[in-house]
Amino acid sequence: MQTKKYYQPLSGNEMPRFAGSGTFMRLPAVALSKDLDVGFVGVPVDIATSNRPGARFGPKEIRDESRMLRPFNVSTGADPFNSLSIADIGDVPINTFNLEKTIEIIEQHYDNILAHDVIPLTIGGDHSITLPILRAIHKKHGPVGVIHVDAHADTNDHMFGEKIAHGTPFRRAFEEGLIDGKRVVQIGLRGTGYDPDEYCWSQAQGARVVQAEECWYKSLAPLMAEIRESIGDGPVYISFDIDGLDPAYAPGTGTAEVGGLTVHQGLEIVRGCKGMNIIGGDLVEVSPPYDVSKNTSVVAANLLYEMLCVLPQVNYR
Repeated sequence: MQTKKYYQPLSGNEMPRFAGSGTFMRLPAVALSKDLDVGFVGVPVDIATSNRPGARFGPKEIRDESRMLRPFNVSTGADPFNSLSIADIGDVPINTFNLEKTIEIIEQHYDNILAHDVIPLTIGGDHSITLPILRAIHKKHGPVGVIHVDAHADTNDHMFGEKIAHGTPFRRAFEEGLIDGKRVVQIGLRGTGYDPDEYCWSQAQGARVVQAEECWYKSLAPLMAEIRESIGDGPVYISFDIDGLDPAYAPGTGTAEVGGLTVHQGLEIVRGCKGMNIIGGDLVEVSPPYDVSKNTSVVAANLLYEMLCVLPQVNYR
């Protein structure tokens, strides 16, 4: 019987943090196989954005800024790298010039990842990528619950007449039956809109909408306790748009909205997913050209690490 290999991030005591591999957390770059439990995968797409571009550079920059992350989560006690076989499995080879073809490529790529029983943690890319990922996940898990952190509901029927864009993925996901509306929570929605009933469509599908104003001046730990209770034991996907955070914390994004969540609240949301049956997650909409300080990519890398730490198979010490 082959013994599972537990890969470890390259230590800063073995190689300076500013050197070494450009993979997530400087993990080994490993080919997809059934020996893996979790794969970090990049999807460098921004051809579906409507305002500031640059999210195609997100995977590369987030990986670079993940170099300070260490394997053990001292804050929560999570020990992911001695619990699961985790590696960086590279990027999806998207078509830079054709969004429709890119959506097909992403779905097929995730079909293959899931066929190997690997849990994908995705480094985006704009939010359009969540639709083909959910299409692939639906084939394996059926309709899933979703923890969706965002400034926007992303339930537009179209953008400039196009049915697929970064503002439409959850509209399509609801319509295609990819997600279970009664097990969907959207957190951090805010800002101006085209209609006073901006969030009613999501609510009509059964989703719970938690507007940013409901989160001001408070811990979100009680909210996440409620959500854990209501979302049940079924499979859950986490989709975290970095613009869910206030641009004071995450300015490097395409459609910034003031009055957003704090970094602390973002951590509370992801850590609050512990105990759910998490089967994948993504972090999207980081635009490095607008991230002069690199702070947005630092936050994004940490949130992806926290998603890893709440996977059901992770041991806590």
